[in-house]
Amino acid sequence: MPSNLSGTVVSARDWCETNYVYSAYVAEFFNTVSNIPCILLALFGLLNSLRQRFEKRFYVLYISNVILSIGSIVYHATWQQLQQQADETPMVWEMLLYIYILYSPDWHYQSTMPTFMFLYSALFGITHWLFHFDIVFKLHYVLLCLLCIPRMYKYYIHTEDIAAKRVAKLYAITLLLASFFWLLDRLLCHKISSWSFNPQGHALWHVLMGFNSYYANIFLTYCRAQQRGWDPKVVYFLGFLPCIKTQKTKAQ
Repeated sequence: MPSNLSGTVVSARDWCETNYVYSAYVAEFFNTVSNIPCILLALFGLLNSLRQRFEKRFYVLYISNVILSIGSIVYHATWQQLQQQADETPMVWEMLLYIYILYSPDWHYQSTMPTFMFLYSALFGITHWLFHFDIVFKLHYVLLCLLCIPRMYKYYIHTEDIAAKRVAKLYAITLLLASFFWLLDRLLCHKISSWSFNPQGHALWHVLMGFNSYYANIFLTYCRAQQRGWDPKVVYFLGFLPCIKTQKTKAQ
């Protein structure tokens, strides 16, 4: 179990990166700085959403991406138990937001779903702070992710636009690659530690999941704009980063 500079036991989980190598103040350098691309992508998406006047749910979603990345930075830099929960609790809150965005268009009682999500988020945050879940947290998070996949697939098969489908494929590819590197870092650390080069699997997980969240947000924005009749189009910033451009009427 890792320790901070004072020698006290802190986080309940360690990753396959040697602590305090590049700085006496940053426990895991690569696992910390790898969150920066995630923040930049989320801020770029937020600015584009504001400029296009998308629904507030997408503003909240991008802000939650930023909060999650900041929590991860603090956690990997400090190795404190409280900061670990500042990383894990926003992960659950973020997934609940995705579930809301995915399922709310077909939810018959519009006022009950956000109320339930808010109460569930608060309950999880309190219980996780009190009991410091480990295996339960992982299983819970995986379950929330699995709840999103069928709905994403439904949106995919009902989408005709080739560019939007390509964004959905990028979402799936980055999710698979990120999961591979997470498992590599977690299960093969004892072998990786003997290598001359550490691939920094958990840091790659951060970067890939940053792109994964961005692609998910773009695809969901496209689907929602289509539902609202805003004639969405996928355009590319600097030729590679997808964005959504809509054609709203003045009334919209």
